[in-house]
Amino acid sequence: MTSGWPPDWTDRISGASCEMCRSQRNDEDQYGIRIHATEHTDAVLQRAAIQPGYTLVIWRGRHVVEPFELTDAEASAYWRDVLTVARALNAFYQPLKMNYETLGNTVPHLHTHLLPRYTEDPAPGRPFPLLPQNGSENVVDPDKLAEEAAALRDIFSNDM
Repeated sequence: MTSGWPPDWTDRISGASCEMCRSQRNDEDQYGIRIHATEHTDAVLQRAAIQPGYTLVIWRGRHVVEPFELTDAEASAYWRDVLTVARALNAFYQPLKMNYETLGNTVPHLHTHLLPRYTEDPAPGRPFPLLPQNGSENVVDPDKLAEEAAALRDIFSNDM
């Protein structure tokens, strides 16, 4: 039986080839627009047209794969940031429900997918059918994404 894990999985787990660790923390990159940043996290509104408001909250401390690898203080800061971003997304997009997915099966670096769920939904009552991004998916109109990012940044600067 052969493993389905990528051949470089050990390097990914160790952080040796971690794209999230190598990130320059730019305000904008191929994946999206950063809408919120703290010492510990970046929140990036995603370009991929998967779901309106789809955002990643990415741990920006040392390389960790699992939340339990964080110290108590780091964990408190991380989850506080995740909740802060979720509140802003909820205020702006007004979804029916917010999903929180902390997976790391493709990129093993601590990050949480925030997926607002709406009346029009691909899987009501079930987990969101999130597939790994490969760069070929549809993207949100760049002007619309920029407008939404600006509005979310305003929420953070005024309410959070």
